[in-house]
Amino acid sequence: MKIRKYFLLSFLLVLSSCTKKEEATSRISVSFSNEASEKALDGRLLLMLSTNDEKEPRFQINGALNTQLIFGVDVENMNPTEEFVFDDTVFGFPYASLNKVPPGEYNVQALLHTYETFNLATGHTVKLPMDNGEGQKWNRSPGNLYSEPFKIKIDENGIKNVNVVMDKVIPPIEEAKDTEWIKHIKIKSEKLSEFWGKDMYLGAHVLLPKGFDAHPEAKYPLMIFHGHFPSDFGGFRTTPPDPNTKPEYSARFNVESYNIVQQQEAYDFYQRWNEPDFPRFLIIEIQHPTPYYDDSYAVNSASQGPYGDAITHELIPYIEKEFRGMGEGWSRFLYGGSTGGWEALAVQVKYPEEYNGCFAACPDPIDFRAYCLTNIYEDTNAYYYESEHKQLEVPAHRDYLGQIQTTTKEYNHLELVLGTKSRSGQQWDIWEATYSPQGKDGYPERIWDKMTGEINPKVADYWRENFDLRHILERDWDKLGENLKGKIHIYCGDMDNYYLNNAVYLMEDFLENTTDPHYDGEVLYGDRAEHCWNGDPELPNHITRMRYNTMYVPKIMKRIAESAPKDADLTSWRYK
Repeated sequence: MKIRKYFLLSFLLVLSSCTKKEEATSRISVSFSNEASEKALDGRLLLMLSTNDEKEPRFQINGALNTQLIFGVDVENMNPTEEFVFDDTVFGFPYASLNKVPPGEYNVQALLHTYETFNLATGHTVKLPMDNGEGQKWNRSPGNLYSEPFKIKIDENGIKNVNVVMDKVIPPIEEAKDTEWIKHIKIKSEKLSEFWGKDMYLGAHVLLPKGFDAHPEAKYPLMIFHGHFPSDFGGFRTTPPDPNTKPEYSARFNVESYNIVQQQEAYDFYQRWNEPDFPRFLIIEIQHPTPYYDDSYAVNSASQGPYGDAITHELIPYIEKEFRGMGEGWSRFLYGGSTGGWEALAVQVKYPEEYNGCFAACPDPIDFRAYCLTNIYEDTNAYYYESEHKQLEVPAHRDYLGQIQTTTKEYNHLELVLGTKSRSGQQWDIWEATYSPQGKDGYPERIWDKMTGEINPKVADYWRENFDLRHILERDWDKLGENLKGKIHIYCGDMDNYYLNNAVYLMEDFLENTTDPHYDGEVLYGDRAEHCWNGDPELPNHITRMRYNTMYVPKIMKRIAESAPKDADLTSWRYK
């Protein structure tokens, strides 16, 4: 009898404690000072909590197991000293509400990701974060307001009487400076400026070939390296590794002294670039951030405008004229990995005569029947597998042994905290901003409900007809096939962290079984290779990822020999 009373009393105490926690209310007020800004601002107001003292909370938000806490709301015309209260109704990640945050000691920090107003050529008015030279990073974008972290304690009664004042502004970023080898250009795009209703620019970092000034008669083929926003031309160094460099361990690759390995690889590239037998090319890395992401995906889209045309018909010709490029389709080659892999293939497909070959490594989904682990045409929900009695979340990230770190739902809920209306600046939202039709409010239509994962089949149909690269190739092969023969090369690890190999399998099925004409390219896989395997079966990812600028050169030279017109200049750029 005593034992039964003890358990009953314990149960009531636990129930009381749970009820008390559920009823606890939290309030954290956030404002910004006159010193930070004297004018009213629009944007996404973010509140962060962290139990980790190693970095500021704003640098500890991600979709992985080590993420810290974040909550977000949209604000319009927020005035200096005006307080916004974060309470239990504000959506957060990984805890959906402040009242779910466990008791403990936390660092608290706030940040306002500021938005600008764009009056689009479509007649819509939208508010979005302009890139300010950082490549659309909300936690380090110049002009954003933030507060210094300080510690608070959270108990079972919630959070009370916490006031956070944003009194600091992230400073501007200094632009990269020209060197003997690397030049930087920026041009106003008339096409993009017309679409966005304000001046919009495209940029590039240009690596010059050896002997550029000594051979004014030479004209050069062009290698276009697509990928995420580059602050400068990467992986090129004219001096050996600094002997005073403190070795740093890479957790991503499990490699000691990886920073020194990177320096050595950059110096090795410089030496290779200068060898007598190395072909003389121009190599460019493009800067084309949009208000939605760190790059545009290099295609025309309803919500981002004509980036494909702007890059192909404005930026590329400008660079070729400025730096003596050939200026002909046979002399242009595309390559890149991940986002850059999708871009390389998409640009080749969208502009088949303007480029002479693409080398697409670990491309983002190129068949939306395998949009990572979701078939957007047949599945009804992107977050859960179909089941009558069991709820199982769809994974989104694994290691080479298949261990899961996060799910599709978690990634998307984090994005929803960082920004509504596809404005998070993150991966799933940029796919949406690129592939979706423009909604009545001027923002991209959702492929699925961001909270529940329910897929919109009408939007999926639009994606298929406009951006599903496998579908487009199959649908239009009678028109595209002859122009794409020998131009498509795809590489992917069979244990890609984001399951990107699944779409590559589907693409390969089409390419290899199409004979009128046959594609005459290649699709290769890396055994147990993670993201982003790029075609070298001998060396590990942590090395080959730094050799993009040299590893496809033999294939490019073979392609030139096979396809250049009879009157093409094959000699002026082959000097020693």
